Amino acid sequence: MLYRSADQWRNAPQKRVVLFAMSGLGKTHVSNLLRDGGDWFHYSIDYRIGTRYMGEYIADNAKRHAMQVPFLRELLMSDSIYIGSNLSFDNLTPVSTYLGKPGDPARGGMPMAEYQRRQDQFRRAEMQALLDTAYFIDRAQDLYGYPHFVCDTGGSICEWVEPENPADPILTALSSVALMVWIRGTEAHTEELIRRFDRAPKPMAYQPEFLARVWSEYLAQKGIAEDKVDPDAFIRWTYAQALAHRQPRYEAMASRWGVTVEASDMASVRSAADFDTVIANALERAGQSA
Repeated sequence: MLYRSADQWRNAPQKRVVLFAMSGLGKTHVSNLLRDGGDWFHYSIDYRIGTRYMGEYIADNAKRHAMQVPFLRELLMSDSIYIGSNLSFDNLTPVSTYLGKPGDPARGGMPMAEYQRRQDQFRRAEMQALLDTAYFIDRAQDLYGYPHFVCDTGGSICEWVEPENPADPILTALSSVALMVWIRGTEAHTEELIRRFDRAPKPMAYQPEFLARVWSEYLAQKGIAEDKVDPDAFIRWTYAQALAHRQPRYEAMASRWGVTVEASDMASVRSAADFDTVIANALERAGQSA
């Protein structure tokens, strides 16, 4: 690890961390808090995906819908209007909307083949955005003078890495420039995330093998054709399974490549000094268990 003890972390002139966890456990909240303190650069993986790697896909999809409206088609064809997404760290809706959901087109779904194509686009985009972390660490310091750096990852980071592989390219690249920090939730957190998702189901990115399995199981269990699937019903049915699938992957990432911080401890952070203490405590625990 980049920092092998609590003292080394406390005394480091440049602190660099990569936060990973299930979506909803505070990665972005803490990253925003650190950024607002003035000394931390906040690198959002999802924002990088939406602006650098999937921006054209998102804009073209919006244009495709607009072209179906004669009035808008005429304006687009004459370059009289411009269509683009208004992404921000706090509004990543264009990315999730583009990912979409599989199922009945009449209920907002799309054919599985198209869904898988967009999933693959996202997978490649996220992998590249993660590998851009070292570049942004250098950029943040050289261009803007930020001494500290926090990488705010998406919940699907665990889908594209092999924690047991000591030569995994993404984990090797990240751990060489920053401390990997897993924010671990409890069963109560998981239950709350499931309740929250059930109220407002949102598109997710899945490991291809996992997606193929749950899609096949859902069709068989419900006894329906692909184009009759209720998109929201499917992703609700899948969500708890996705969390269970990701949990051991997060755990392996933390045990082999970084440290673990309890979600309750991270929720208590109110300042950069609080954050330093939480990370130092995690490093102390890791050192005691080594």
